[in-house]
Amino acid sequence: MGCATVSLGPAATSAASPRSAVQGGGTGDADGTETSLFSALDAKIEEAMRAYAIPGAAVGVLLDGQEYVKGYGITNVDHPVPVDGDTVFRVGSTTKTFTGTTIMRLVERGEVELDAPVRRYLPDFTVADPYASAQVTVRQLLNHSAGWLGDDYQDFGPGDDALARFVASMARLPQLTAPGEVFAYNNAALCVAGRIIEVVTGTTYEAAVRKLVIDPLGLDHSRFSSDEIVGFNVAASHNVVDGKAVLEPSFWPQPRSLAPTGGLISSVRDQLSWARFHLGDGTAPDGTRLLSRQSLEQMRSRPGPGGTLVVELDGMGVTWMLRPTAQGPRIVQHGGTWPGQISGFVMVPSRGFALTLLTNSEGGTRLRDELFTDDWALSRFAGVTNLPATAKALSGQELAPYEGRYMAQRINDKGAVEDAVITLARHDGRLRGTQTVQHSTRDPGVASDQEDAVEDQTSEVGLAFYRKDFALDLDPDGRPVGTRSDFVRGPDGKVAWWRNHGRLHRHQMP
Repeated sequence: MGCATVSLGPAATSAASPRSAVQGGGTGDADGTETSLFSALDAKIEEAMRAYAIPGAAVGVLLDGQEYVKGYGITNVDHPVPVDGDTVFRVGSTTKTFTGTTIMRLVERGEVELDAPVRRYLPDFTVADPYASAQVTVRQLLNHSAGWLGDDYQDFGPGDDALARFVASMARLPQLTAPGEVFAYNNAALCVAGRIIEVVTGTTYEAAVRKLVIDPLGLDHSRFSSDEIVGFNVAASHNVVDGKAVLEPSFWPQPRSLAPTGGLISSVRDQLSWARFHLGDGTAPDGTRLLSRQSLEQMRSRPGPGGTLVVELDGMGVTWMLRPTAQGPRIVQHGGTWPGQISGFVMVPSRGFALTLLTNSEGGTRLRDELFTDDWALSRFAGVTNLPATAKALSGQELAPYEGRYMAQRINDKGAVEDAVITLARHDGRLRGTQTVQHSTRDPGVASDQEDAVEDQTSEVGLAFYRKDFALDLDPDGRPVGTRSDFVRGPDGKVAWWRNHGRLHRHQMP
């Protein structure tokens, strides 16, 4: 396929909507603190767009009741149109918070109980482990402690039965940990939650979320189907090749079966309205009550098991990542990753702060890490920072328990199993190794057969510990990059898993 390329020039084109100035009670004077912060944010984003080959981005900030909405750059390197606050992007896994909020509406109506077993609503629900099938609860779906293999991306077509067929196919998913005991990011569990919404409401997942959440909140640029965004300004997906953004139309499609875990298409203005709702009292803009304040607070409290998902987590609430800070206030966060569509979403409720970012390039990962993983935005806008982490060298004896081979699995859209095989060994007080991704046709949970596995790619891995079982990720030159991972011990006290990007990699001793 021939693809045109573009190298972003010395400055990213910027197009702000009429509401893109400071909104609300502030004056937006040039000398104001808020204006200075927003100017610094603009410069940060524009610099990153040039450095990381991001053709287009949109940002929304809520700060002390004021709103700032702005678009930068273009939607498409082949057919450039300015990005504005109403341009739509895929928001990826922030969709999970829409699924969780819809569940909470059903909870308030008395139609769902968070601590009820899933089988109360889906009597035939089955994964490979009989105990988990019978005992897993709705809450455990939403706080990512269900315990089975979570990265299942199978495509069951565009029909209204796509989600039902996906959940039925989960009977082959192996159990990694017992329900409720360990945090491991679980896309498949959110699809089960979406199927509960369908069964309880008697309609499709997408129709239910629109009726119960999207339409009452007036999110007019938030939809699930590409057919529903005809006429919208759409941010096309881009890869990065040789440092340049390249249009990649194949990145855009997403299986309908994954709608509850990552299917929403939305604008940064709508995402900021979503933040305002979740920081509010549960009423829609017209005064209609959608949720009680207590339900909103419950979504961002009572965390399940903690660990890491790029940052350290107290755990997950009802679909919200709950992050600790050095100063005490809790960060409430999500974000999404889909090929060529990278987004971030963060709130600090006690500081009245929210930030959301949408980008249309694989390079958006770097900008998202700088704004949402590191302290750049949190310290400036909310006065909070990550828990401290200083990399240190460990002795060979201290590193020995972590050495070995680690393996994680995922199921791709065709139903094939992909293995990520990581080897970690001691090197200058740190762990270094390689990750190899292999494809095969066997069932998940079955050990890899070297004869039927096809190697796809290999990359370097590096870790530097900053406290027991917790490490900073390293770049190929051995420098910490800011993201974090951790090791999970079994009942015998030995290292059983490496949790990387929230996924559990099973430890096999050397």
